[in-house]
Amino acid sequence: MSPCSNDTIAAIATPPGRGGIGVVRVSGPRVALVAEQLMGRLPEPRRARFARFRDALGQVLDEGIALYFPAPHSFTGEAVLEFQGHGSPVVLDRLLQRLLECGVRLAGPGEFSQRAFLNGKLDLAQAEAVADLIESGTAEAARLALRSLDGEFSRRIHGLVAAITRLRMYVEAAIDFPEEEIDFLADGKAAADLQAIQRDTAAVMESARIGRLLRDGMTLVIAGAPNAGKSSLLNALSGRESAIVTEVPGTTRDLLREQIQIDGMPLHIVDTAGLRASPDRVEQEGIRRAREQIERADLILWVYDAERDPRGETLRTADLPRGIPLALVRNKIDRLGAAAAMDPPASEHPEIPLSAKTGVGLAQLREHLKQQMGYHGAQEGEFLARRRHLDALQRAAQSLEAAGRILQSDAAGDLMAEDLRQAQNALSEITGEFTSDDLLGQIFSSFCIGK
Repeated sequence: MSPCSNDTIAAIATPPGRGGIGVVRVSGPRVALVAEQLMGRLPEPRRARFARFRDALGQVLDEGIALYFPAPHSFTGEAVLEFQGHGSPVVLDRLLQRLLECGVRLAGPGEFSQRAFLNGKLDLAQAEAVADLIESGTAEAARLALRSLDGEFSRRIHGLVAAITRLRMYVEAAIDFPEEEIDFLADGKAAADLQAIQRDTAAVMESARIGRLLRDGMTLVIAGAPNAGKSSLLNALSGRESAIVTEVPGTTRDLLREQIQIDGMPLHIVDTAGLRASPDRVEQEGIRRAREQIERADLILWVYDAERDPRGETLRTADLPRGIPLALVRNKIDRLGAAAAMDPPASEHPEIPLSAKTGVGLAQLREHLKQQMGYHGAQEGEFLARRRHLDALQRAAQSLEAAGRILQSDAAGDLMAEDLRQAQNALSEITGEFTSDDLLGQIFSSFCIGK
């Protein structure tokens, strides 16, 4: 989808269904003609005007408010006209058909936002924040989406790109003008600047990781041996009887999913079949699916029975993937009369004693989950992010690391400059300064029509 500056687009901008108000948005060079044919004249800029919207025979289709935003002072950067009428699907469809008769075409998904991006009204991260704000499922996600729309994320990325550009100029000057005798290895400037850029990139990556979890939610996989209390923990966290709980090992044979919020933080919980050797083909398939889901987790909760397995020895044979955060849940402490004292947060695999049956220790578990998601209350300096942003930041960090290795080894300036260029391009993909048309089409096609 690539907008053309010579055509005019229109779409219904309010959700499907009946409502008190329905909005049809028009953007492009034919806006003045559309206004004359439907209302008799073009309204004053940025002034709400009552009008009757008419068909080709002069019959009234609807009546309501018209708003006109001349180019370039509009959302898309083009002339924009909004018809705010009654929210009947039939009325809105008739109005849209009338616009098509005037030479306007239907807008594709996200085409208004794409035109705003192409016309320099928003960068790509801000345009994505528009969709994220519309789709936000929690108050915290909406707040951070608004910060991204306001340019907080973009400013952080622009700062990194500017710092890399300055370092590139310094390194390339040493290559292009050897007579100036710039020794970027000996004077320590390049090394110091590169380390500062790497620290700032790591900080932005951490903020983006938190933002991604707030946008998409953290996937929490509950795993463990059969009859450890995994399903009871799912029920306790979700607050309802989602899973069947019995004393029979292997009761859960398929994945059970719940979506909850903890202080506005979205959490996707997956309960899995108990991991063990089993001759039962159905249970084997459940275990295969469990391991597949474990590989995709943002956090694994390994649940074990404090009474039958006091030291959590079942974890030794679990063969869990490395690199995924892991917390140990010492369940059924009510049977031992043990206290719910959690390990220090700094532990590599913190142990959380609790009783899914009585609820003792659940508060500590919820606090741990909030910490894993990066919750610090109404924090400043954060923003909403997507997986593609994290991927771009990761590639930039890898290129910066490669530049550092070159600098420490033989100071080959041309190779270091190339790694810096790749880091700069990766970061520029986030804001759209260096982005393929295929990626743009993929991004904006996921937007709703009318935005």
